[in-house]
Amino acid sequence: MRKIQIIVLLISLLLIGTLFFSGCIAPNMVTYEVTFDATWSEETHPDDFPPNPHFSGLIGATHNERISIWRAGELASNGIKNMAETGNKNPLNMEIGLYMLDKTAFRIISGGGISPSPGSVSLQFKICEDYPLVSLVSMIAPSPDWFVGVDSLNLFENGTFVDEKVVALYAYDAGTDSGYTYTSHDKPTVPQEPIFKIEGYPFLYNDELVPLGTFTFTKIPDE
Repeated sequence: MRKIQIIVLLISLLLIGTLFFSGCIAPNMVTYEVTFDATWSEETHPDDFPPNPHFSGLIGATHNERISIWRAGELASNGIKNMAETGNKNPLNMEIGLYMLDKTAFRIISGGGISPSPGSVSLQFKICEDYPLVSLVSMIAPSPDWFVGVDSLNLFENGTFVDEKVVALYAYDAGTDSGYTYTSHDKPTVPQEPIFKIEGYPFLYNDELVPLGTFTFTKIPDE
């Protein structure tokens, strides 16, 4: 319990600090709503479809081009590893908090998951021109270390924030567990491998790679 209290306190301090040091002020902030529409089901992905299909709570950040929260071809951080293997938002939220102190991230994005899939969940977040990129992830569960997400999605194009952007979500492997099926026993990958897009079993259907859903980013009009 004390460990949880310390983590909550540290996150709170990090968030308070960014209010003063982020460089973004209220008149320059824009509000977005992101809707995660999960379509993953036995009908869309019939191969070895698991019991209790669900997605972990959304976690990510708005940030600038100086960092990446995750990226295909690069090694997963401990935070991404834990998210992809267990669905836990710790320590990814702490990693993002440190980026916020370093002025490379603006705000943590954190929301609910989807259980069961198919389903949908939405949340709102703030963004500004100095931090126009969004990274957001959710674990595919059950799975060894698979997840969906966007990496450094730019919502500021041609001098303005876009009204809407829809992104198809495909499965990624965090490169930290060598399990081959949804319900494989833990089998740590040693040495750790780079994150990669899963382009075969069990996400192929009729020889076509099928997305597991979409993220829809919608700009909320100023009141």
